Amino acid sequence: MDKQELDTLIDKAAGLILKAEKVVVFTGAGVSTESGIPDFRGPGGIWEKFDPDDFTYHKFLRDADVRKKHWRLLRSLTPAAKPNPAHHAIVELNRLGKLDCVITQNVDNLHQRAGLAAEKVLELHGNIQSAVCLGCRRRYPFAQIKVRLDEGEEAPDCEACRGLLMPAVILFGEPLPDEVLREAALRSTKADLFIVIGSTLTVYPAAYMPAYAADAGARLVIINLSDTPLDGQAEIIIRAKAGEAIPQIVRRLKEKQGI
Repeated sequence: MDKQELDTLIDKAAGLILKAEKVVVFTGAGVSTESGIPDFRGPGGIWEKFDPDDFTYHKFLRDADVRKKHWRLLRSLTPAAKPNPAHHAIVELNRLGKLDCVITQNVDNLHQRAGLAAEKVLELHGNIQSAVCLGCRRRYPFAQIKVRLDEGEEAPDCEACRGLLMPAVILFGEPLPDEVLREAALRSTKADLFIVIGSTLTVYPAAYMPAYAADAGARLVIINLSDTPLDGQAEIIIRAKAGEAIPQIVRRLKEKQGI
C-alpha cells in the first residue's frame, strides 16, 4: 500500500469515526506483537515452540506435566511489555468521546495499562495478569505467582487450599465467559462503526463479533496486514501496522474536529 493510498484511507476512516455514534474497536494479536509479545500462529510464533494440543482445559486438569508447560509458557508471555502507539491512540479515541468499548482477543492487559478504564475493555479470552484457584476460587496477581515460578516452582498451587491454580485465561476446549460474550455480542450489534485492528478473524467465537456488527448494519473497517474472511464486507481495508495506522487516524479525526 503506497503512501497516497494509505493517506486516502486514513482520511476516510477518520471521516467515518467523526460521523459515528457508537464506535466499537476489536483488537487481536497484531496489536500486541508491536509491544514485543509473540504471536501464536505466525512464523516464529509460540506454537512453533509449544504443542497447541497440550494447551487444552482437560489436559491442564488431568496432567501435571502439561500444567508445568502452561506455566512455562505463561512466564514467556509476560515480559516487560508496554503499551504501544496503537493502545495509546485508542485511549485518545475514548478521550475524544468516540469509543463505545474495546472488544479484545488479547490477554495482556495493555489496553488498561495505556489508560483505558477496565469497564471499557471486554476481554473475551481472559487476562494473563492473574491466576485463579479451581478449588476455592481465590485469585492471585501474576506478579505474586511469578515470584514462586522464579524460585523454582514448576506448577504453583493455591496457598489457601492447595487446589490447582490456573492462569485466568481461556484454554482450548474451555467456553468463553458467558457474561463477557453476551455483552460483546450486544455491543457489536448496537455499533454503527466497527473497527477491527490486528486480527485475522479466524478464532471463534470471538471472530463472530464483527460479523454480528456488519449484519446489524454497522460500517466495517479492517486494519490488518493480511487478509481476513470479512474483507468482502468491509468498507475500508488498511494494510498497515496498527501502531502506524491508528495514531494517524486519530490525528486526522482531531483535525476534522478542529482540535
